[in-house]
Amino acid sequence: MNIQRAKEIASSPIMANVTYNGTQIYIQHVDESNETARIFPLNEPQYEQSVPLHQLMEH
Repeated sequence: MNIQRAKEIASSPIMANVTYNGTQIYIQHVDESNETARIFPLNEPQYEQSVPLHQLMEH
């Protein structure tokens, strides 16, 4: 996923169908300088992590 699209999804009030390793996730924040996103699985919000943007998939 590119930086601009990830930022749009993170700031949108509408939930997008985005996955990381096959798990549906929520994007909290996008770090442009590192090209990473702070995410968590929808069903496990306690498991926050930073992942490379190129590993996120929008469906």
